[in-house]
Amino acid sequence: MKYRWSMAPWDESKARSLAREVGCSVALSRCLLNRGFFDADGAAAFLEPRLRQLEDPGLLPDMAVAVERLIQARDRGERVVLFGDYDVDGVTATALLQEIMSALGWAVSSYLPSRFEEGYGLSLLAAGNCVDQMQPQLLLAIDCGSTSVETIAWLNEAGIDVIVLDHHQLGSVLPAAAALVNPRRAHTSEAPGVELCSAGLAFKLAHALVKEGRRMGWAEAAECDMRWVLDLAALGTVADLVPLRGENRILVAAGLDYLERTRRLGLQALKRVAGVRNPPGVYEVAFQLAPRLNAAGRLDTASDALELLLTREAGKAEALARRLDERNRERQQLERGIADEAAKVVRTWFDPTRDFVIVEGKAEWHVGVVGIVASRVLREFGRPTIILGGDGDEWRGSGRSIVGFDLASALGECRDHLVRHGGHVMAAGLSLRPDQLEPFRRQLNEIAHARLQPADFEPVLKLDLELSLAEVNLGLVEELERLDPIGQGNPAVQVAVRDLSLVGAPRRMGGEAQHARFRVSDGTATAEAVWWNCGNRPMPTGRFDLAVTPQVNVYQGRTSVQLKVLDWQPAGSADSATASGVGS
Repeated sequence: MKYRWSMAPWDESKARSLAREVGCSVALSRCLLNRGFFDADGAAAFLEPRLRQLEDPGLLPDMAVAVERLIQARDRGERVVLFGDYDVDGVTATALLQEIMSALGWAVSSYLPSRFEEGYGLSLLAAGNCVDQMQPQLLLAIDCGSTSVETIAWLNEAGIDVIVLDHHQLGSVLPAAAALVNPRRAHTSEAPGVELCSAGLAFKLAHALVKEGRRMGWAEAAECDMRWVLDLAALGTVADLVPLRGENRILVAAGLDYLERTRRLGLQALKRVAGVRNPPGVYEVAFQLAPRLNAAGRLDTASDALELLLTREAGKAEALARRLDERNRERQQLERGIADEAAKVVRTWFDPTRDFVIVEGKAEWHVGVVGIVASRVLREFGRPTIILGGDGDEWRGSGRSIVGFDLASALGECRDHLVRHGGHVMAAGLSLRPDQLEPFRRQLNEIAHARLQPADFEPVLKLDLELSLAEVNLGLVEELERLDPIGQGNPAVQVAVRDLSLVGAPRRMGGEAQHARFRVSDGTATAEAVWWNCGNRPMPTGRFDLAVTPQVNVYQGRTSVQLKVLDWQPAGSADSATASGVGS
């Protein structure tokens, strides 16, 4: 993939001033400025996230109403059912609330819909099955329900109140829920909690219930230590790819600490089978734990994942962890096969000048992995991508987008071709009848042509700093770790290092020689570089510039700096020098 390098502009005087006020290097202060922190107080709070910085949960829309109705249910002994979702965000949010609410005295149980038999979210079919099986008197919809107008009206007619706890986009008509706790109702990006996922919202609701319980003198609330559910909040937040800023950053920073020493037998077992080394970070959650928790809902039912998070039996925890690990292996194999087939089909018709979106489907493609396949197809073609799988007369699919194209909004404009749809700016789900595939593809492509330019399809490699090789030393790299946890909305620091040459020949690594390791020099200093998953891409030659993420590498007791290669360009090339006024 060819990148367009873009160096973040900076004001040297502002960088030096912020560095003095915060007590950090100019390099770190420039990274803080690049992330939108222009004053010392905001920068210091970002570098040192603390739980006391969390906003009052009562600031969220309808939170007070939800708490009042839930306490009413507790006082009456009503059956409360948590209607969750089958992804990691939904499952962790459900587990968190079941644990806290059970400890506080609610008669609470959980219901997770089947992706294959009941579809996405709070559908009429899933709600009907939930009512038949569990007979709730109050239903708390978690990570879904914001657009379930018809279903919630039906539940109300059946005498069942509904509380919605969700972060997905709202429709033009709001459901008649007893409370709709969705931060998007505030209609402003500055509103409290607007970037929280459902696991974060579940923590906020649990916090509100504990606060109110303590105010009312409940012994259970006085004894409740909510820090021990931060592991669940961190899992859901990282897995749902919400920005790691504000409250999300606080929850993840604290939650990773509690994940390291989690009391959950299921997470202890899952870390063992996944090979997670302590202390776990964002990478371990995103690429080792979350895929295994997700695998349950992708191939069958998410009940195994929920049970793993809640079980107090060591034998069951071990068995469930191994089962999820095996399901994840099945998922990986299935995903690779469908992704290869989908990419092959797309290559037969794709025209980059004509096709601004990719929509492809096939009856045999497993609906449990279409979202992951869409991500892989997007990486190859650089276009917003929707992949669908067959299910009789209704195909279900998942989409992934690029910066600049609001996928959920575009699907809303194509609603006449869809049975249902919902999601976010960058990821969404939908279903349609097979005969609508082609007209849907045409309309979505027309929308993309109106909103995107060819330059939007060339991914931008955003660089924070330009440093000499000698400046990328161990002290600097360890200081930059103060930006952790890194992830969505707070990416790893990316650095340009100019005018390098190879020292010796690159050495291939990996079972398929898919990685490469080599040493580089600028004539004064040398460093080790590693290029993961470079495949058959050409190695650097002659004099070249590298775009890297500097990392600390510990090998056989020796600590050193390792350059994680992102891209390379010939030294002095126009593309390499694109730097928003820097380096020209």
